[in-house]
Amino acid sequence: MNDIARDPKAVWLGLLEGNRRFAEGVPVHPNQSVSRREQLQMGQAPRAAILTCGDSRVPVELLFDVGLGDLFVVRTAGEVVDSAVLASLEFAVAELGVEVLVVLGHESCGAVGATAKVVLDGEDVPIGHQRTIVEQIAPSILEAKSKGGHSAEHFERAHAHAILRKIMQVSPVINTAVDKGRTAVVAGRYRLKDGRVETVWTEGV
Repeated sequence: MNDIARDPKAVWLGLLEGNRRFAEGVPVHPNQSVSRREQLQMGQAPRAAILTCGDSRVPVELLFDVGLGDLFVVRTAGEVVDSAVLASLEFAVAELGVEVLVVLGHESCGAVGATAKVVLDGEDVPIGHQRTIVEQIAPSILEAKSKGGHSAEHFERAHAHAILRKIMQVSPVINTAVDKGRTAVVAGRYRLKDGRVETVWTEGV
């Protein structure tokens, strides 16, 4: 992806095309050669940054059928955000110049499911630092419920969008890049059942 002209829409469409290949079982595994690895010793120039869940079933480079140096990836349970995550994404936008920032939720997210049980069923909040995950996801579930959403699918979509909004609200660096058209933003959801990434919300593509 690094050889085409700067174009956020083209970058996102390229990722969706790679996801189509992955879902259909015809990946081409680009940029995974020895020469590519050697080339990257000189530095990196990814065109997209992805914040996604740490779930082992969401292998980002595989599901978008990309290779070495193509994506800047940050992963946390439930794709929740803290200062380190924000700093990492700001680095990708401001220093690496990524053209697309994606917040990618996924089907059957354990963090979202566990939070739903706390919020809707009154189960105990998980112990230790896991509480912070529940605290960040709970507003997304309540927002989805207020709009008539009642399923895990609704909660997962709402959460990906809410996290993207939060990033733009608390990061002037990223918000400015979006306002100036340098970086597009996307909220998406990966479906385990068919391997497809569905678009939840976009700006700039």
